[in-house]
Amino acid sequence: MGKGIRYSDEFKQEAVNQVVVYGYSVLDVSERLGISTKSLYDWIKKYSKPPKQRDEETGLRVENARLKRELKRAEQERAILKEATVFFAIESKSAMLS
Repeated sequence: MGKGIRYSDEFKQEAVNQVVVYGYSVLDVSERLGISTKSLYDWIKKYSKPPKQRDEETGLRVENARLKRELKRAEQERAILKEATVFFAIESKSAMLS
């Protein structure tokens, strides 16, 4: 198998069906189709689930990534505010002593 070959979702689904529905072995299907067993196992993991469940999981992954970015930004803002609080506390103290 050459590198960079992209297979359609229909091709992947049919390969998975040969294993899951028709009962062929992963090794047999991968050899007949000229794909690696690792790829086929990855496809089985993804395409053996119903489309609705796959879409929901994709949505959850997207939402999780968005929330991680939002959390990182909030943590950075909190760190900045902590530094500013320390800075202004020191400035306030030195102004009172002057």
